[in-house]
Amino acid sequence: MAALRVLLHAPTAEALARARRNFRNLSKACPDAEVLIVANAGAVAAALANPDETDPHLRLCHNSLVAQGLDNTTGLAEVAAAVVTLAELQAAGWCYIRA
Repeated sequence: MAALRVLLHAPTAEALARARRNFRNLSKACPDAEVLIVANAGAVAAALANPDETDPHLRLCHNSLVAQGLDNTTGLAEVAAAVVTLAELQAAGWCYIRA
């Protein structure tokens, strides 16, 4: 069986907190799983304000950063547009979960 690939979508601060918990739980249960968290909208500011050990697996939406006038001074990984990344990863076979 192929390794599990899970895409956790976090569009709000609350969803980001859930996605981080989901990430930890999934990683513990399935250590070989590949997991990404894509944050957009309100989750972007929350991610910048609250660093976490899951941050290496977090992708911030650049469009959301620009729309909110935020600077990614923490150097978190970015994607150009969350909507495109979500669609591309699902088309590539990733399991989508909205946190």
